[in-house]
Amino acid sequence: MAKVTFLFEEDEQKKIVVDAEVGYSILEVTEDHDIHLNHNCGGVCACSTCHIYVEYGEEFLEEISDKEEDFIDRAIDPRLESRLGCQCVILDESAEIEVIIPDQSGIIGHEH
Repeated sequence: MAKVTFLFEEDEQKKIVVDAEVGYSILEVTEDHDIHLNHNCGGVCACSTCHIYVEYGEEFLEEISDKEEDFIDRAIDPRLESRLGCQCVILDESAEIEVIIPDQSGIIGHEH
């Protein structure tokens, strides 16, 4: 099982998930572990509300697509390490990934 560490931009909290399954997206991991990450489109790469920053472990995630890049351009405060949680599918059971979840308070959308 993969390990995913979640850091939160709005506070100093940290949540570590040690049983993330290969084939699951970061968004699905948040849903399974009661971690707040908005997702208006239901995880089909049709919005930018599940925007995250991948601090490390990018090599263990599915590559970014052109469609995902287009939606990241619409996200609040996009950076080089920006991804959409719904598109970050875990590829390796030995993965160690760290992501930052941006402040969700300014995003109107579906909450977990």
